[in-house]
Amino acid sequence: MATANLGFEEKLWQMADKLRGSMDSGEYKNVVLGLLFLKYVSDAFEEKYHELLEDEWADEEDRDEYAAENIFFVPKDARWSFIKDNAKKPEIGQLIDAAMVAIEKENKSLQGVLPKSYSRPELDKTRLGETIDLFSFKVGDAESRDKDILGRVYEYFLSKFASAEDKNGGEFYTPSTVVQLLVEMLEPYKGRVYDPACGSGGMFVQSTKFVKEHQGRINNLSVYGQEYNPTTWKLAKMNLAIRGIDSNLGEYHADTFHNDLHKGLKADYILANPPFNISDWGGEKLTEDVRWQYGIPPKGNANFAWVQHMISKLSPKGTAGIVLANGSMSSNISGEGEIRKNIVEADLVECIVTLPGQLFYSTQIPVCLWFVSKDKNKTGKRDRKEKVLFIDARNLGFMSTRTNKEFSAEDVAKVADTFHAWRGTNDEQYEDILGFAKEASIEEIKENDYILTPGRYVGLEESEEDQEIFEEKMERLTSELHEQFAKSRELEDQIRKALEGIGFGI
Repeated sequence: MATANLGFEEKLWQMADKLRGSMDSGEYKNVVLGLLFLKYVSDAFEEKYHELLEDEWADEEDRDEYAAENIFFVPKDARWSFIKDNAKKPEIGQLIDAAMVAIEKENKSLQGVLPKSYSRPELDKTRLGETIDLFSFKVGDAESRDKDILGRVYEYFLSKFASAEDKNGGEFYTPSTVVQLLVEMLEPYKGRVYDPACGSGGMFVQSTKFVKEHQGRINNLSVYGQEYNPTTWKLAKMNLAIRGIDSNLGEYHADTFHNDLHKGLKADYILANPPFNISDWGGEKLTEDVRWQYGIPPKGNANFAWVQHMISKLSPKGTAGIVLANGSMSSNISGEGEIRKNIVEADLVECIVTLPGQLFYSTQIPVCLWFVSKDKNKTGKRDRKEKVLFIDARNLGFMSTRTNKEFSAEDVAKVADTFHAWRGTNDEQYEDILGFAKEASIEEIKENDYILTPGRYVGLEESEEDQEIFEEKMERLTSELHEQFAKSRELEDQIRKALEGIGFGI
């Protein structure tokens, strides 16, 4: 489902990448994306500016004229024409920094967001000037905005940075086809959309794209998010600003667990890709937290802290789509199995989807999607009380590069259509599909010790199991081994107690 390149994206990336030199990739990301942002706001401003110049009754320097059309006001020395005229001067770095400060001063929503590191000595000013010359194409005028030129270039660059940064890159970027799958399954037409670990804002971008593509209105969506990493929080603010998406990402970056910036929020849709298996999340300070309705999450793994935080944020008709590590479906370590059991018994789990490996830049280990709803009666038309849909999508996707996989439009449609048929929200009749989809009762799940791995339910044949990628098989076998170890410890404890009871303690 990847968007076709515009043609100049890869060339632009290769030329802009020369600017990096010895710069850290994380810092270079801000430099390049900041320039793209500056070009965008300047294009939009200058188009409106020239339009006002031709109107004898209008004042081209009146800020209200621009605000009325959601165009950022750009002061004279921050406009691209001025920047380009001075691109070859040795002080170009200082001029860009000053431009960023001036734009922030004129536009409150951008305060503290734009990068101001262009005058740093390690940034080659000759290459910086050459990069400015590269950005000669229009990205912010009306025609380009209609085609979402900058949005597509921006997304392309984000994905390239994520790939270049390898493991750390995935913290700010969720592959677009994974986000598309989440959005197509949740269908956020109107209401409150929330992401407690919003990265660079991709979930919100795809949600608003979905609304537009279905002839809806963006202002029917209210966007709320939070991000812990300060650089990523700024990226998200810029990413949403270039697309005209009004959002509340909090006044600053903050830790969602320890400083919830959206207390009292009840969201209709939650889309999130929280960091996998984080161990240093400060759980020992939150043992009495009211969010832990289904059990206290282990201090060494935040997976079920994220799940319970999101459940606490759901409106009475709300649904959450969450990307989680595969261990969340089966782990019994440190009380995780009990929490999972309680969430299942509360009839909150709607659907579990296992994804193929190699979808993420940050990890080659396959992950899964959890869909959790406050009330299944309000999310569909079929009676699905005490039922869960399991989808095994591990065999979908294609290798888009030597190391990374993507979903095609057909892959996304296959999973989403199955989910909507099960919900009764499309014209298709739901039926189980051997090896792919199965509706299971909570009673069946109980018989499987509340393990939610779709492969246990969909009837995957042994020969297909043998085709598993090595990393996937090791992830599954390790997870099963953890289960066996836990059971072994339980049996050992029972035997010890039995021996003690007859006077033979060991």
